[in-house]
Amino acid sequence: MGAPVYFSHPACLEHKTPVGHPERPARITAIESSLAERGWLGYEVRQAPPASREMLVAVHSSDYVDTVRSMSYRGGGAFDQETVVSAGSYRAATHASGAACAMVEALLAEGGPRVGFCATRSPGHHARTDTTSGFCLFNHVAVASRHALDSLGARRVFIFDWDVHHGDGTNDIFRATNAVLFASIHQSGAFPGTGRITDAGARAGEGYSINLPVQKGSYEDAWFSMLEHIVVPAAEEFQPDLVLISAGYDAHRDDRLGGCELEASSFAEMARHIRGLGDRTGAPVGAVLEGGYALDALSASVCATMEALAGDQPADSVAPDYFTCRAASHVGFHWRL
Repeated sequence: MGAPVYFSHPACLEHKTPVGHPERPARITAIESSLAERGWLGYEVRQAPPASREMLVAVHSSDYVDTVRSMSYRGGGAFDQETVVSAGSYRAATHASGAACAMVEALLAEGGPRVGFCATRSPGHHARTDTTSGFCLFNHVAVASRHALDSLGARRVFIFDWDVHHGDGTNDIFRATNAVLFASIHQSGAFPGTGRITDAGARAGEGYSINLPVQKGSYEDAWFSMLEHIVVPAAEEFQPDLVLISAGYDAHRDDRLGGCELEASSFAEMARHIRGLGDRTGAPVGAVLEGGYALDALSASVCATMEALAGDQPADSVAPDYFTCRAASHVGFHWRL
């Protein structure tokens, strides 16, 4: 079993956003400065390759990939007021998707590492098949999941999204398949306004989307209860071959784009729950950076996550709360609280 792996690429700094935009290159430099001070927490640092066009069009339409590419190569543009493209954005986005794909290749290789983390940008979980919003260009977690299913022998992938915003793009991409179990805990009513508890998937994927909104101002116990008593039991029943985390950090109390009250230690505890799930199912665990815009909180939370994923401390248990008990009746798996 190899050392845990960390993927990034300098091209991710080439995605430029306007002055004052929260999704900025300093996010990566803040994370990597903190990691360097900590000796990279024992992770093997690897430079990410670019995703191939074949990898990208397995998830996104060819017209959409061409639009991002041409907009970037023309010097930039915008999909909306917040989702912008610069001259370096296509290169950054392909390396971000490539990082996630390289990570799952490492995790699924015989004798490979059991844990990985990708610190890349722009984020990806709002990117749908042929459109996007919310700072995202390509959906890196979705591209990596599809790569694992199509090319690496995985039969089932579990994606857990803990960003404060619902991962509408990921949810939409895998809505109708039972090969991917998608679960999200997110702030109710926040952008993009999707992720209602009644959204459980469609057709073959009915029951394979678990959306768990929490109230604005929620503290960690609400998140832990949903994770321990709904998400983890469903994922254990699913028996994934690979576990991926859409690791956003804007539910931190210091992040102005969210409205919840998590701390760096909260993300470490959620990481311990997911690592424990991986241990029990035999599935490796990889995380891909999504949101998180308060730089000190972001860097501390990423370090806490990586340390927890690579460690052996078990997660604590909390009693299921009232909202968790109510939510359990809406999802498509069966277990006892």
